[in-house]
Amino acid sequence: MKITVESLDRVPVEKQRVEIVERKGVGHPDSVADGLAETVSRALCKEYLQHFGYILHHNTDECQIVGGQSQPSFGGGVIIEPAYILLVGRATALFGNKRLPIRAIAVRAAHEYLEKNFRNLSADTDVIIDCKIWEGSQDLKSVYDPRRRLANDTSVGVGYAPLSETEKLTLQMERYININLRSNYPEIGEDVKVMSSRVENKINITVAIAMVDKHIPDADHYISVKEEIAGELLDFAKKFTEKDVSLAINTADDYEKGVFYLTVTGLSMENGDDGSVGRGNRINGLITPNRPASMEAAAGKNPVTHVGKLYNITATRIAQDIVKNYDVEEVYVKMLSQIGKPVTDPLVVGISVVGGNIDSGVEEIVKQRLEKIAEIKDEILAGKITVF
Repeated sequence: MKITVESLDRVPVEKQRVEIVERKGVGHPDSVADGLAETVSRALCKEYLQHFGYILHHNTDECQIVGGQSQPSFGGGVIIEPAYILLVGRATALFGNKRLPIRAIAVRAAHEYLEKNFRNLSADTDVIIDCKIWEGSQDLKSVYDPRRRLANDTSVGVGYAPLSETEKLTLQMERYININLRSNYPEIGEDVKVMSSRVENKINITVAIAMVDKHIPDADHYISVKEEIAGELLDFAKKFTEKDVSLAINTADDYEKGVFYLTVTGLSMENGDDGSVGRGNRINGLITPNRPASMEAAAGKNPVTHVGKLYNITATRIAQDIVKNYDVEEVYVKMLSQIGKPVTDPLVVGISVVGGNIDSGVEEIVKQRLEKIAEIKDEILAGKITVF
């Protein structure tokens, strides 16, 4: 393993003139796809552990959502055509003389996830769940060994720290809407997106909220709720920044033409909005054009040997550890694996530091995090780590 450390000559994101940050909430179609892929992986992991004592080869990171059709209206509309969900991936079904019903496990896990997370959606009638998970190729299965933990891909993981003020605000605002406000406003659906742009010392936030039609009797109620939510979000923003903040909700609305962001289920996937794994948030829950990022989709990848998951998480933790221990403005970490080599022995770890100095203690931080990489599996199965 080669560890390189360098000073990066760039303006820290916090001091750049323009910063753009996005957060897709749990009900956004891309996040739904991520959530389903990750849920199926966890369900398979638990079945493998129960029946065989360790996790077998699998990757379920190719979930696709095809939007349905609906007819929302004030007071309550109807689903015309259910959304179509396709669970795709590779999973070991036969081990020794025992075969697991991997497709049944996957469909059941997906159904339970939808019922648990989306209170206005019926997983029985509002969606169609299809599963095309097959056995993996023999060459990749031969590389996989949960005891030796050999990387099953040549891939890059990327992480950074700390989050900027705008990043923190964007992340926490979506969570505030979906966790706190939704308990007070049944009109709010789970499909929420927060897009923030900071130009120097002014932050503009555009929020999209899929409103649930059965809780909204008329246009006046819709407009009133939007105004109330906007006021609460502006107050919430003051907890994170002293900058000038402006905010708008559902900017595609056109009251004169009768255009309102109404949904039956609180999810835009009910009416033509599609979703795919990996098109949404990175593992820190954000989409950040000002930062380097891996294109790897972490959701659904096996948590034992797939570096597309393990290295993104580990690189982020290394960056966070360095920020905690050194006086620096920003840290960026890049990790590259080689297929067939131990996940604890990456080909290279590149560390870039902005605005500060570090010493050889950074190498010890890297080694400690790599030694703990096996613990990530346990954290994921316990629900302690989210990857989107």
